[in-house]
Order: sequence, then C-alpha cells, then structure tokens
Amino acid sequence: MTTTRWAPGHRIIRRAPERHHELGHHAAWYLVAGVAATGLQAVLFLVLQPTLGPQPANLVALAVTTVGNTEFHRRVTFATRKSHAGKRHFQDLVTFAFYAVYGSIVLASLDAVITEPTALEQTGALLAASVVGGIARFAVLRWWVFARRKA
Repeated sequence: MTTTRWAPGHRIIRRAPERHHELGHHAAWYLVAGVAATGLQAVLFLVLQPTLGPQPANLVALAVTTVGNTEFHRRVTFATRKSHAGKRHFQDLVTFAFYAVYGSIVLASLDAVITEPTALEQTGALLAASVVGGIARFAVLRWWVFARRKA
C-alpha cells in the first residue's frame, strides 16, 4: 500500500513491504500449481487423444484440471484473501471457456501448419499456449477474483 506523507522529514512515498512479500508468495504458489495442473493436463491429453481425438481430449483434460487448479488457488495460493463463491464459480466457467476456445484455436492452427501433427506436437502447442494463458489468469485471480477488499 502506498501512503503519502507531507510532514517535514518524512519520505513522500512509502511502500508497505508486506505487499511485495504477498505478491511473491502468490506468484510462487501459482507457479507450483500451474506446473502441476499443466503437467496433469498434458498427461490426460496424451492418454485421451488416441481414443477421443485432439479437440475432445483437450476439453476433458481442461475440465478436470481447471476446477482442481482453481480450488487449489482458493485454498492455498490466495488463502489469506476472501472471495465470493459466485465470483469463483463464474471465474471457473470463464477460465474453462477461455482455455477451451484458446486450445481449439491452437490445435486448429497447428493442423493448418502441419498436415498431420503428432500427439506430442499437439501437446507441445497446448503447453506453450498454457504459459501465455497462465500469465493472464494470474492477473485475473489476484486482482479480480481474490482482490484485496477495502476496509
């Protein structure tokens, strides 16, 4: 939190050190959960892809990992912050929809570039896309879903 001091001898702007510590804590746990969820998503995709095909396998893997990942963030990453249940569930839905559309576009784009991509190439493309989407999701979770409430 930034505070303003106008008294002589005081710095004009002071930053609260706990805000930097909290951001680091959130980012570290988010990274741990993201790596675990993305790894699980990749394994599920590789297992389901031969049977279901790439698009349905991606949707099933996303459905499983998105709900678990968001619950982990609620209980561990952002445990010190409160959020409304409705907002969390809406965020789950928006996150799933975003990644479903985003993943479908990534897979379709890969099909346009490579005639018959392998399951590993598809998985690699989805993993690369997850990194970009994950950065945006961290911002949404920290500053919208688990936003600090004003006293």
